[in-house]
Parts: sequence; C-alpha cells; structure tokens
Amino acid sequence: MKFSVNHSCPCGSNIKYKKCCQPFHKGKQTSTSLELMKSRYTAYYLKLPSYIINTTHFENKDYKENKNVWEKEIIEFSTNCIFHSLEILEFIDGINESFVTFIVNLTCNDEDNTFTEKSKFKKIDNKWYYHSGEFNKDL
Repeated sequence: MKFSVNHSCPCGSNIKYKKCCQPFHKGKQTSTSLELMKSRYTAYYLKLPSYIINTTHFENKDYKENKNVWEKEIIEFSTNCIFHSLEILEFIDGINESFVTFIVNLTCNDEDNTFTEKSKFKKIDNKWYYHSGEFNKDL
C-alpha cells in the first residue's frame, strides 16, 4: 500500500503527515528534540535514510563517514521491520541538551522488537541532533 501525505502521521500525532513530519523531511528545522524524535521515527517508517543520517550527531556510535554504507544499513533495517507505534513517555527539554523517553513497537524479521529507549539529543548551531540512547526492554 502506498503511503499518502493525507494519512495520519506514523509518529502518532493524529495529524496528517503533510502537516506533521513531512515539513521536517523536506528541510524545515525542528524546534524541539521531541519533534526530531517523532520525525526520525517517521523517517524510519517511510524509509528516508538521508533524514536519519542528517539528524544524527557525529558522536553517535552508529555514525559513519561512509554515507552509502550507512544508507544501505538504514534501508535494510527499515525494510525488514514493521513499525507499529511510537509512544512518548517523557520529554525533558533543555537549551542545548534534552531527553525523550519512548516505546517503539515494531516487528523485525517476524520477531517482536518492542523496546523502550531514553534518547539524548544535542543542539549544535541551533539544530537538534540525535546523540545517543539507553535501551531498556523491560520498562
């Protein structure tokens, strides 16, 4: 099934994609790390690797200089997973560093891969980037 810009945004906002995460995917700057978190989830859902790459902090353990290899890895992950839902548990806003705790419900290669993560975001030159995350499958 083709995804329409008039569908509800995958991030769970109950707003049409064209009014929610699509503007960020097209270049609009996120004003909070919460917006970045939701738009990154949606980018995985829609298989938009360049958005993931461009919003990942250079200190992130998965950051790769070889963008072609990284892009292929993101597409492979997104293709092998079904993204069911995103639930935000907590948002701690800060000036240059903030945190979002969330639950992602997904199935990868026919296995449940639901997890909870507390993500750290850092702001550089007024732009938010995903820095790192702590996983906890049991929360």
